[in-house]
Amino acid sequence: MSRNELSTLPILEQSYDLTEQQKADYRQKGHIMLRSVASAEEVDIYRPIIGDLVKRLNYHDKPLEERDTYGKAFIQIPNVWRESEAAAKFVLAKRFAKIAAELMGVDSVRIYHDQALYKEPGGGHTPWHQDQIYWPLDSDKTVTLWMPLVPISEEVGSMTFASESHKQGYISKTVISDESHRTLKAFIENKGLEQAQYGAMSAGDATFHAGWTLHSAPGNPTDTMREVITIIYYADGTKVSVLDSNARKSDLISWLPGCVTGEAAASHLNPIVYPVQGE
Repeated sequence: MSRNELSTLPILEQSYDLTEQQKADYRQKGHIMLRSVASAEEVDIYRPIIGDLVKRLNYHDKPLEERDTYGKAFIQIPNVWRESEAAAKFVLAKRFAKIAAELMGVDSVRIYHDQALYKEPGGGHTPWHQDQIYWPLDSDKTVTLWMPLVPISEEVGSMTFASESHKQGYISKTVISDESHRTLKAFIENKGLEQAQYGAMSAGDATFHAGWTLHSAPGNPTDTMREVITIIYYADGTKVSVLDSNARKSDLISWLPGCVTGEAAASHLNPIVYPVQGE
């Protein structure tokens, strides 16, 4: 894309105003759904940019039926913002980062990484899990934006969240798998945690959930791709945690290169995205 074409892309800096009730609901439940975080027109412009990257970088070489549970769940392409200046204008948007900062109640946020998560027609469910078991971040000030780039029907729906599960902190080191689904499903039922699902979503709507919030996602029984972009944020000033699992050791290498336990979680892959530098 030429510089001239890049300059015509929407900047996405107009503020999305949250109410105090919305902030309180998020902090109580560990998740929230917000309508029209990006407009239909904005998504229409950025969707093909992200979609082209997914097509180019898709690593799956087996049909769905030959993959394991994780492989059936989605096509997963991380850090699309590093692959395209156009995609970066969307992922690093001030509007999204400001929402993340306000939900967490912090002044400044960095990006951990993004992911395009495309669930294929007939794709499997995403097992129950906590995102933050992977992240070597010594803070509970973490949040993930999950935004569909296409309308999602009631049949597919949003992710399912276990309300208030973020208050439990680190529940299990089990990575996303059949085992995590069984173990954490039993935990949710034993604790009597409410399971919340937001149903149909329009392109540009978004859910936000805390890093410790238990969540899962249904399979895709439709004949269309479920196209989603996720962006993970954390409070600026967060330090790198103890590397107590192989998952966290791996994530440190991938997403916090050069950072060490006890020092700032701030590599060249983790720019401050709110407030925008220089403002």
